[in-house]
Formats: sequence, C-alpha cells, structure tokens
Amino acid sequence: MSRQAHGLRAWLLQRFSAAYMAVFLPYVLIRWLAAPAPGFADWQRWLADPLVNLASGLFLLSILVHAWVGIRDVLMDYVRHTGLRVTLFAAVALTLAGCGLWMLRVLFLALK
Repeated sequence: MSRQAHGLRAWLLQRFSAAYMAVFLPYVLIRWLAAPAPGFADWQRWLADPLVNLASGLFLLSILVHAWVGIRDVLMDYVRHTGLRVTLFAAVALTLAGCGLWMLRVLFLALK
C-alpha cells in the first residue's frame, strides 16, 4: 500500500469515527437529560437492551480507533528517535487494548 493510501485510510477512520461519536453522544445526552437522575440500576437496564449495547460498543470502538489514529499520527510526526517512537506506540497500543477489553467486559456484563 502506498504512503498516500495509508494516509487516506487514517483520514477516513478519523472522520467516520468522529461522525459516529457526533451522532451517538447527543442521543445519550438527550436520553438521560429527559429522564430523572439515573442510578446504576437505570444504566444497567438501559445497557441490557441489545441495540443500545451494540451502539455503545460501536461508540467505544470509535473512541479507541479515533484515539489510536490521532496519537499514532502525533507520535510519527514529533518523535524522531525510532526506539522511543516504537516504545510509545507499544505503550499506547497496550493501553488502548486494555481499555477495549475492559469495555467488552462492561458491555457483556450488562447483557446478563
């Protein structure tokens, strides 16, 4: 894959993930501002709905993708030392992977 196509893919990932987050966040805000003060049980019931659970999972995946592309581009642009850049890439990747696994755990527990 050419460097130009790689840049286009990153640009598209950023835009699609941002667009999804821009649609999902107002939905959640409107949903919870219209309801009385939600408690833990309310959140759990709401997330137990399979469509909401799927939409929430896509939202959190969008955050992870958006963060990875953004941080990766910043590191590629500003960290010149290859060893340090690779170390930072690994640290960011492990952190985001850990957040993703935690997200899956939360979403799957909500379905029970």
